[in-house]
Order: sequence, then C-alpha cells, then structure tokens
Amino acid sequence: MRVLAAAVLSMEAILMGFALLIAKDSATELELWLGALLALVLFLSAGMLKRKFGYLLGSILQVFLISYGLVIWHMYYMGGLFLVLWVAAILLGRRGEAIKARLIAQRDENGPKQP
Repeated sequence: MRVLAAAVLSMEAILMGFALLIAKDSATELELWLGALLALVLFLSAGMLKRKFGYLLGSILQVFLISYGLVIWHMYYMGGLFLVLWVAAILLGRRGEAIKARLIAQRDENGPKQP
C-alpha cells in the first residue's frame, strides 16, 4: 500500500511543479509560493507513509491539490483524477496486504517444507 500511495504523492508533487509553470504569468506571488509549498509538502509526505499520520496528511493534501483549481482551473480536473488514484492506491494496497497476510498464514500453518 505504501508504495502505491508514495507513487501517487510523488506524481502529484511533479504535477504541482508543472502547474506552477503554467501559473507563473497569471498568479500572484503568494499563490506561487503556496503552490511551491504544496509541491514540497506532497513530496515530503510520500516519505511519511510509514505511519498512519502520513496517510492522513496525504488525504488532507488531496483537498489542497483540488483547491489549487482556484489559481489554475485545470487543477480541478487533475486534482480529482489524482484523488481517485489516491483512493484506489489505498484500497488496492489494503487488498494486496490482506492477500499477502493470508498467504503467509497458510505457509506458517503448513509448516516448513522438508527437502
């Protein structure tokens, strides 16, 4: 789960970098700084996914990514797309971890194989 979620957050940070390139001519200096801060926090939050707080922070950042659509309207669509990817990463990651735990439990139940 962590790998998928980290990939989504990292790609969102790159997306914010491109959004800042688009916004550099029309946005105010404050909006550009807030976008740069958002990109940095998105990138750093990918490393915080070892704890549950990292997933909470990543979920909160999804709202900020979508709300950057106030500066660049394309971010409403891209933020929504990445929100779907974020939810899918969490759900598929949980499913994969459950399957892995079940396979490990079955292997332990059968015992070690004799050569």
